[in-house]
Amino acid sequence: MTDKNNDDLKNQASENTLGLNPVIGIRGKDLLSSARIVLKQALKQPLHSAKHLAHFSLELKNVMLGQSDLTPAEGDRRFADPAWSQNPLYRRYLQTYLAWRKELHDWVEHSNLSEQDASRGHFVINLMTEAMAPTNSMANPAAVKRFFETGGKSLLDGMSHLAKDIVHNGGMPSQVNMNAFEVGKNLATSDGAVIFRNDLLELIQYKPITEQVHERPLLVVPPQINKFYVFDLSPEKSVARFLLRNGVQTFVVSWRNPTKAHREWGLSTYIEALKEAIDVVIAVTGSKDINMLGACSGGLTTTSLLGHYAALGEKKVHALTLLVSVLDNRLETDVALFADEKSLELAKRRSYQAGVLEGSDMAKVFAWMRPNDLIWNYWVNNYLLGNEPPVFDILYWNNDTTRLPAALHGEFIDMFQSNPLIRANALEVCGTPIDLKQVTSDLYCVAGTTDHITPWESCYKSAKLFGGNVEFVLSNSGHIQSILNPPGNPKARYMTNTELHADPKTWQASSTKHADSWWLHWQTWLAERSGANKKAPTQLGNKKYPAGEAAPGTYVHER
Repeated sequence: MTDKNNDDLKNQASENTLGLNPVIGIRGKDLLSSARIVLKQALKQPLHSAKHLAHFSLELKNVMLGQSDLTPAEGDRRFADPAWSQNPLYRRYLQTYLAWRKELHDWVEHSNLSEQDASRGHFVINLMTEAMAPTNSMANPAAVKRFFETGGKSLLDGMSHLAKDIVHNGGMPSQVNMNAFEVGKNLATSDGAVIFRNDLLELIQYKPITEQVHERPLLVVPPQINKFYVFDLSPEKSVARFLLRNGVQTFVVSWRNPTKAHREWGLSTYIEALKEAIDVVIAVTGSKDINMLGACSGGLTTTSLLGHYAALGEKKVHALTLLVSVLDNRLETDVALFADEKSLELAKRRSYQAGVLEGSDMAKVFAWMRPNDLIWNYWVNNYLLGNEPPVFDILYWNNDTTRLPAALHGEFIDMFQSNPLIRANALEVCGTPIDLKQVTSDLYCVAGTTDHITPWESCYKSAKLFGGNVEFVLSNSGHIQSILNPPGNPKARYMTNTELHADPKTWQASSTKHADSWWLHWQTWLAERSGANKKAPTQLGNKKYPAGEAAPGTYVHER
């Protein structure tokens, strides 16, 4: 595989990293049930079925005679090899597949199925047809070329990779070479130390690298479903180092990887742990309050904390940054198709019996949400071409999964069902009701135009729930690239608009477009809210909270 194709594989997959949505889950029983409904409908509508069969036969005739105009969707990189368009046999093979797939979807679209059953039918057909794509077979021209170029070695290598994945990866194609990275060695290498630890988290303070620092520190809160070092992957992609270079006193939370013994940890448990960490940051820096950053589910947790502080009348958080965080859970995604009351209750019961929801299980569910990007790409690369999985730090982090305690998982499901944060006092944490309109801290909210996990329109609606001044920024990237977006990327773009319109599309249409990374815009915004400069501390922690184990700490290594 060429370096360009390898880069495409890494970039395409990193656009689809694990997010909060898979905590809802999809049962195999629901998929089979949807398939049965579609098959029964075919019997109930014989004339409709016959009509589409005849149309498919006509299109098949055109394919065989070389008269078909069917082509893959624009941007479908599976069929980029010239053989699919130039070789008559391959072109007919591809067009037969496209005609079959199109007719199945047309049949569902124009059937008498209910809107929900039709949507589920489309999803099941996508799973089936994407699995049976011509590119996934040994007839793939790239695989054939590779076979002859290597004298058959690519086939043997592919079979070896398949055997390893069956034994060690639950039968799923490996997305990354996990032996190429080690946390603390070539990932998460910024200089810092653990200055506080409780049952749920370690608090890491990074060592300043400038002579002057801003008085008000920043505390970074990562998602509970991923490890914290996404904010400190490599030196060139490290959010932590960017902050340190700009004189920001930077602290980050490293969540503990829970076991079944921690099944009772809920949202309030995590918030109480965060409150301890905030008090430590204030004590160490001498600042009366702090700024905070929350990402994905860490943003939901941080938001709930600010709502709790508002209810108590405490002003310990001056400004908040939210990255790809959805608080308004009215999501129109494939996951929601199967999220009925029965399946959600079963998901809660199953995780409570196990004590935790395994991160690997979440990853599998999400992979089947986007199988071309997260399964069949690697099927072709690892097995048909016999290549090693990519060496890519983002994918290593994404595969270094953590667990969710059963109580928190159940609360996330309840929030998906009832969507309490859009209503005043509908959610209670730590004994106080939450009303986000009472949260008046300045807010900087970032979303991505191609984010399939936390759609930008949902992030926009979530930003409008707060009572303070909101700066909404839209990056031209996906879920993880919206976070890891260092300056200097020639493809980086973002949009801003000082007026927060009621409709997100109206906001987008009247927004101002900017080149380069939103980090630079955020740096200015954050500096204005980080106080005056002072001399940088010469040591980490203080007498009460001395520097302990070097970053990245202990919890990040727990499996």
